[in-house]
Amino acid sequence: MTFISRRDLLKAAAIVPFARGFQSGARPPVENLTATEMELLDAIVARLIPTDANGPGATEALAAHYIDHALGTALASSRPAYAAGLAALDRYARSSRGAPFTQLSATDQDSVLIDVETGAASGFTGSAAAFFAMVLSHTHQGTFGDPYYGGNANFVGWDLIAYPGVRTMVTATDQKSLESKALKPNHKSAYEYDFIKDNERGRGPASLGKRDHHGD
Repeated sequence: MTFISRRDLLKAAAIVPFARGFQSGARPPVENLTATEMELLDAIVARLIPTDANGPGATEALAAHYIDHALGTALASSRPAYAAGLAALDRYARSSRGAPFTQLSATDQDSVLIDVETGAASGFTGSAAAFFAMVLSHTHQGTFGDPYYGGNANFVGWDLIAYPGVRTMVTATDQKSLESKALKPNHKSAYEYDFIKDNERGRGPASLGKRDHHGD
């Protein structure tokens, strides 16, 4: 069950920016998914990066809401794949485990997701494994990306992997603290720095020729 191994996940997690979304904070309304799809996606991401004794996970990071918003912007091309894949996953949960995915125990939810991850789940248009990989990738984005893009609410993803935050310069003392894991997190988005704001708004040199991008 590698996909729910927090230890392996935290070793592999990369902190990178993704396409612009809403600011994190209070739980936002559903924008692009249906209420039923959103409930199901929330349940899925909760198992991909679960909340446990180590700290909060994808639920607290608002990863599902990051995905929902992005499906109307940078990830819009993935909207049909989510509609088909979520419906197929729930049908498979009902046929193989006897209940909707959201009503299954955590153990049964994990076993369904393993079937999807390995391609053993039936009823998908295309590859079940490809759908799983897409959702997992977007869950990583919503949990560990810059909060500017709508996920990683309250910096819970960065705190989870002890990422100290964006810094425009690092002193020798900071470097030593970073190496000893004693550098205090600054809980600051990259977009709180003026020169990055200017680039995002099209005034800085890095914005020339810039196009929308995303991590899928």
